[in-house]
Amino acid sequence: MLKLWKVVRPARQLELHRLILLLIAFSLGSMGFLAYYVSTSPKAKEPLPLPLGDCSSGGAAGPGPVRPPVPPRPPRPPETARTEPVVLVFVESAYSQLGQEIVAILESSRFRYSTELAPGRGDMPTLTDHTRGRYVLVIYENLLKYVNLDAWSRELLDRYCVEYGVGIIGFFRAHEHSLLSAQLKGFPLFLHSNLGLRDYQVNPSAPLLHLTRPSRLEPGPLPGDDWTIFQSNHSTYEPVLLASLRPAESPVPGPVPRRTRLPTVVQDLGLHDGIQRVLFGHGLSFWLHKLVFVDAVAYLTGKRLCLDLDRYILVDIDDIFVGKEGTRMKVADVEALLTTQNKLRTLVPNFTFNLGFSGKFYHTGTEEEDAGDDMLLKHRKEFWWFPHMWSHMQPHLFHNRSVLADQMRLNKQFALEHGIPTDLGYAVAPHHSGVYPIHTQLYEAWKSVWGIQVTSTEEYPHLRPARYRRGFIHNGIMVLPRQTCGLFTHTIFYNEYPGGSRELDRSIRGGELFLTVLLNPISIFMTHLSNYGNDRLGLYTFESLVRFLQCWTRLRLQTLPPVPLARKYFELFPQERSPLWQNPCDDKRHKDIWSKEKTCDRLPKFLIVGPQKTGTTAIHFFLSLHPAVTSSFPSPSTFEEIQFFNGPNYHKGIDWYMDFFPVPSNASTDFLFEKSATYFDSEVVPRRGAALLPRAKIITVLTNPADRAYSWYQHQRAHGDPAALNYTFYQVISASSQAPLALRSLQNRCLVPGYYSTHLQRWLTYYPSGQLLIVDGQELRTNPAASMESIQKFLGITPFLNYTRTLRFDEDKGFWCQGLEGGKTRCLGKSKGRRYPDMDTEVSKASDKVSLSTSEVSSCVPLLTISASIFLLSVPPFSYGFFPEPQFGSVEAAKPAWTASALMASGRTATFQSGLMSRPPVPAKVPRYPKGQAQSRAHKGY
Repeated sequence: MLKLWKVVRPARQLELHRLILLLIAFSLGSMGFLAYYVSTSPKAKEPLPLPLGDCSSGGAAGPGPVRPPVPPRPPRPPETARTEPVVLVFVESAYSQLGQEIVAILESSRFRYSTELAPGRGDMPTLTDHTRGRYVLVIYENLLKYVNLDAWSRELLDRYCVEYGVGIIGFFRAHEHSLLSAQLKGFPLFLHSNLGLRDYQVNPSAPLLHLTRPSRLEPGPLPGDDWTIFQSNHSTYEPVLLASLRPAESPVPGPVPRRTRLPTVVQDLGLHDGIQRVLFGHGLSFWLHKLVFVDAVAYLTGKRLCLDLDRYILVDIDDIFVGKEGTRMKVADVEALLTTQNKLRTLVPNFTFNLGFSGKFYHTGTEEEDAGDDMLLKHRKEFWWFPHMWSHMQPHLFHNRSVLADQMRLNKQFALEHGIPTDLGYAVAPHHSGVYPIHTQLYEAWKSVWGIQVTSTEEYPHLRPARYRRGFIHNGIMVLPRQTCGLFTHTIFYNEYPGGSRELDRSIRGGELFLTVLLNPISIFMTHLSNYGNDRLGLYTFESLVRFLQCWTRLRLQTLPPVPLARKYFELFPQERSPLWQNPCDDKRHKDIWSKEKTCDRLPKFLIVGPQKTGTTAIHFFLSLHPAVTSSFPSPSTFEEIQFFNGPNYHKGIDWYMDFFPVPSNASTDFLFEKSATYFDSEVVPRRGAALLPRAKIITVLTNPADRAYSWYQHQRAHGDPAALNYTFYQVISASSQAPLALRSLQNRCLVPGYYSTHLQRWLTYYPSGQLLIVDGQELRTNPAASMESIQKFLGITPFLNYTRTLRFDEDKGFWCQGLEGGKTRCLGKSKGRRYPDMDTEVSKASDKVSLSTSEVSSCVPLLTISASIFLLSVPPFSYGFFPEPQFGSVEAAKPAWTASALMASGRTATFQSGLMSRPPVPAKVPRYPKGQAQSRAHKGY
């Protein structure tokens, strides 16, 4: 038996192994069959979502009238000539949610503003600048901070508001410790807090309504249980938004029926104390509060900060003919597209879908989808058309312009063969590749093949936050900001929308998509072919959006073709015509759509910015002797200096700029630099430089500005400038505003670069002080080795070069030069180091008359340490720019750098930090008075 068992056991084990293998094979086969069945079987079609209907479909009349209509009282317009169009926002902290929401709306509306932490006792910021008010509107994130101001600050602010016609917006956010009912201190107004509300309505009699359209009562609960309603018998208060108590809520004290609508937003007409206010009983999380907030800003500023009613929208449908099977449009989808387009034309004049095509993928779907392609072409004249790339390739992958152009010609040939219009002048690159960051070959190929005039991108300056997106013009092509609408290639089913279908509806009905149209006069929306098949979310989204906008706003929606639309955009925002280039390597999305043949290592690590005639050429020469330091290649057109940041060269783009620098052999130890002495006094260079080179070191050389001015005058004489030859130095610096243009131009170039304090403050607005080095021009002339030692330490250059051994004084030249073997030297050219006659006695006497003491000037230059007095040579006195010499070296005053996003807001007075905006420090020109002097001197201080 034992022998038999030994024979049978292996056979049984072998059969068991085979059985297990068969089970595994069967399982894998079943899984494969199931996967194939699921992927090929038609998806169970759920009912398509229906767009929002008429405004009255979900509403009902409220329980009685809001209140007897009163004649609208016009706002007291702010003193336009006496206030700046800037909003002062008092926030609780730099991170408060409501404060960030307020700032976001102001930024999206492109309104200038300044944020301050809500003051404690005696901390009210300066409100006037001589006789002008600094602010046109005051906003308090926390109304109680305004109500509970100390008597001195409250009187100061209220007097300012009365005298300058400035209004106040305040928010009351209840919390668990808030009194359930209380009178607002100093006002005939009662607050009832921590309530749950429902069934809201806009009061049609509210005077402030501008964008907001009064509608029928909207049923449903308001979000949250921390609402505050207002009650008053004073005629100064007019309800704006009203709602009813939820059934479970305790009734409001007093004889108020439960179903009576109670105001959550009230407008103070100013009948109580002469100040107009708008008070909110909640934050901005409720969408209708955002809408009314925008109207409140417009009303209280006398329409100075007001959004126009016209809105232009363009809906792009990208990737026509592109897409995998099962996601493309069929005949019924095309018919629905035409039907919806006709519906929308009754609401939006000239509304037309804009279709972007890639011809290579025509007829690459299922039989039904191919029929859908044919249906689109059959009705091609009903739409606008624009080209993608033929094979939907990203343009930045093509480094040869001719290859890129060949791809475009294939797409154009397809269009001509199928009768697709090719004269719209608009194109969009797949994934916005090559539009920004700039791919020069794309712009050139677009113009040569298609004659493109307009494109759009969501990437300038960055994708997020969307409110910072801007337009620009490059190489004759207008680039418009493009908006997303929550629809992407994978969002094709309503019930599978990321976050749930309610997330899409929330965006449409008062959320992100609604606010995009509300706060932007021009919106170009990106959608995709797949959004118009299956559940047709594209049609649902835009029909619902348009109807919702018309229910709740007075906006005039319309559509323009891309070229007229772009012209309209730059009519509205002409300041955006000039781009602001940024470092592509600082944004991962930008780096992903930037040519791999390009590298940020070719950007300079430091700039020598001038001013002229202070010794910057000498520093350039000395630094070039260091083996780890490499200068930019000389420019053949601008006197060797590139002069990229301050002239027309800037519009050629960063590809052009980087061509002036070699690829470093070691990016960490090699130092590339540029020297352009005209950068120092330019108004645009610090902002442009900080955007592209935020970590670059800045080196400037300062000498006595009187000597600098005289040296420039003599320099111009040596170059045959007629004004310098025909006028003495004294005549140049003392010329009046009625002098000949050539003389005044020479005067400016002599004097303006010497306004050191003005220019340094501008540089310190955009660069931290630790990145700025001031070199003593006199030390550079007499002891250059010491200056070069400090420069090497400042830059962190290794190895350290001993300039005491490298440089030698040339007696014939009168300057320090490079020492060579055999006692020879290599010096700068003949144009450098000229000897000029001393200034006339007449000029010295004139200088004595306008000299300033150290104490007088030091108040004008708070950022620098003053070490001596020098003379003022400019006239008239208010433009004096010659200041006492600073103590040279790195500036120690702490100054925050602007972030790239905030740099985009051209002309804005604020900087973006920690999620909120705050303005750079401004020297107070109106003194702040002690509390005890408020009664007698408050009219001067405000």
